[in-house]
Amino acid sequence: MVPVAPSRGRLRPLGLDQVRITGGFWAGRRHINATATLDHCHDWMERVGWTGNFRAAVEGRIERDRGGREFADSDVYKLLEAMAWAGGHSAAPALVETIAAAQEPDGYLNTAYGRPGQRPRYSDLEWGHELYCYGHLIQAGVAQARAGGEGELTKVARRAADHVCATFGPDGIEGICGHPQIETALVELARLTGEQRYLDQAALFVDRRGHGTLADIEFGRAYYQDDIPVREATVLRGHAVRALYLAAGAVDVAVETGDESLLAAVVRQWEATVARRTYLTGGMGAHHRDESFGEDFVLPPDRAYSETCAGVASVMLSWRLLLATGDPRFADQAERTLFNVVATSPSADGCSFFYTNTLHRRSPGTVPPADAESPRAESSLRAPWFEVSCCPTNVARTLALLPAYLATTDDDGIQLHQYADAEISADGIALRLRTDYPVDGQVTVRIDRTPDHPWTLSLRVPAWTEGAPARLVSPDGARRTVAPGTAALTRRFRPGDEIRLELPMAPRWIAPDPRIDAVRGTVAVQRGPVVYCAESVDLPDGHETDALRVDPSTRPVDGPDATVIAPGALVTPDGRTEPPWPYGPLDRPRPPAAAAAGLVLVPYHSWANRGPSTMRVWLPTGGR
Repeated sequence: MVPVAPSRGRLRPLGLDQVRITGGFWAGRRHINATATLDHCHDWMERVGWTGNFRAAVEGRIERDRGGREFADSDVYKLLEAMAWAGGHSAAPALVETIAAAQEPDGYLNTAYGRPGQRPRYSDLEWGHELYCYGHLIQAGVAQARAGGEGELTKVARRAADHVCATFGPDGIEGICGHPQIETALVELARLTGEQRYLDQAALFVDRRGHGTLADIEFGRAYYQDDIPVREATVLRGHAVRALYLAAGAVDVAVETGDESLLAAVVRQWEATVARRTYLTGGMGAHHRDESFGEDFVLPPDRAYSETCAGVASVMLSWRLLLATGDPRFADQAERTLFNVVATSPSADGCSFFYTNTLHRRSPGTVPPADAESPRAESSLRAPWFEVSCCPTNVARTLALLPAYLATTDDDGIQLHQYADAEISADGIALRLRTDYPVDGQVTVRIDRTPDHPWTLSLRVPAWTEGAPARLVSPDGARRTVAPGTAALTRRFRPGDEIRLELPMAPRWIAPDPRIDAVRGTVAVQRGPVVYCAESVDLPDGHETDALRVDPSTRPVDGPDATVIAPGALVTPDGRTEPPWPYGPLDRPRPPAAAAAGLVLVPYHSWANRGPSTMRVWLPTGGR
């Protein structure tokens, strides 16, 4: 039950049958996902006709009755993948049967192309998403095989993959898909089946990209990463989700083929992107027009696109790089993105979602209709469904497979990368994790079963602990300060031994790089891995978050119910003294402000759960 199963690499992943989340933050999110979100997504797909497209194809009425965008098939497949990792769902067997019936004899399967009255197969590789849809179909098939044994969905996925290899192999169409995704799916199918042709096809797709194979468009070929070969690119660019999926697929190919230069190229791209093109939340993508990365340090908070799917793809990439290299910085980035993008998208009840994740909302949002699809980027609050609903199903599958991101093994022992109440069993070792992370910074690891020889327990010490010491307490009570990175303890453990990691969870001011023009003169608050924000529902009546000013010379402190209290004030402009021009000398008198007060900040992932509000993450420090 391992979603990603590389045959080589520094670390070996553990599956959902080896790691069980038993309580805390992520257990609650996963329970809602399993009991509410999966049904919600299935019901909406039935309502808007996306699942019905396959029935329409079988019954010969697809030209007249097809619903949704050209890539709607992919979201049905993502839902099936989520259902598989979640342990199954009552709707899955009938849905798989309908999908299988729609597959053509040569393995082709798509409801938007290739049938009477539709455009021909592969007539629009730039925008058609046929190979992209196959990617999600194949991942769903792999999930079914690993979670419950090979069934009909796995067979459908293999037939589709064989069709892709026959059609786009060395002697076939020399094309690629405008939306990368097929690459990582083919590699995972190769890992599952041992069939070399799937890996070869994935490598061929990676190497074909960047040579101008696709037609030029108004956004430029960088939009779908067809401007520069993967090995030569220095930073992720273009459409953020496409870039991240491609990078994940390139890592998979590099690992399976032993291509160190390809792996190094993706690591360089990840480093540059994280250093220059990533929001404090871990979100990626600054442009609404083309859902793309901005240039270096162009990270406007109020225009952040930060698509939820880009957050999911970022976690996928970071996880693969962690397995390949063992470097804890990749787990740091995955943690940041999980808590502040993936966890932000779904509402508390798991039945509405953010498609984009702004860091600054200037006007209260509008509650979207409960019975209609919302435009994806224009929804000011979480919406139940979108005209393009890639994000709800992506969140669903990520939460379903989340336990697989917690821990790994190697020849020396077990490594813990993410923290949650959990039970872990591997290689004759059984561990029990107890923690209220991220509310509390104490993580206790109890050894329940251990082999009778020394082994190493490694725990990630998050990068956010820099400047605030963390401590590791060994079973004999010895305490030592540990720096960000990895804290390892090697010994002959005994059942009942407890190891404790103590992480400093006090809220801290975060300052932006001065090259990020859009947030110069502001600070943010982070507590552990969680970014905080100010929301207008916590301010006195008549005040909005744009009136806030904070004093970073005084530390923020913990408040009740997971809030943070930050020292600050509310600017109260007076119409009689308001200057007629918003610019002036530096020594111009500042607008009056209310007396310094404690400003309530809430976890960013919880914002907009209390109705329409204004919100901001970056808080001004000046008087204007």
